[in-house]
Amino acid sequence: MSAEISIGASSWRRIEVGRVLKLETGTLAAIVEIIDHKRALVDGPSSDSKLVTPRTTISFANTLLTPLVIENLPRGARTTAVQNAWAKAEIDAKWKEGNWAKKQLQQERRQSLTDFDRFKVMRLKKQRRFEERKALAKIKASA
Repeated sequence: MSAEISIGASSWRRIEVGRVLKLETGTLAAIVEIIDHKRALVDGPSSDSKLVTPRTTISFANTLLTPLVIENLPRGARTTAVQNAWAKAEIDAKWKEGNWAKKQLQQERRQSLTDFDRFKVMRLKKQRRFEERKALAKIKASA
């Protein structure tokens, strides 16, 4: 009797050249060169001005790994090469479709609300909750 063993690559996100990072400043950057086990050289040539990161070294402690990867980015690529690969991989479009960007946009919207806007949101939530409970009571009564 032999056991079947399946060996495959892990699905964990790895630190690799081309991996896109979200920095603690809220910007995006791709790893261009790995300096050591704690630092890397990154470049973030995003077309969105809020997400641009100038070429710099960062500590991995101040970053989050995203699922986005720029495939076949050469080690130590210059800024123009990174910019071309970034555009070809459509990183900005993929980022905007993701949950992180949507949550960040929602937080920015909420922070920009005035007191009266927050009051209006509260009233709308109360109305929605009332309608949901009314529909639920109707379903329970008919069952």
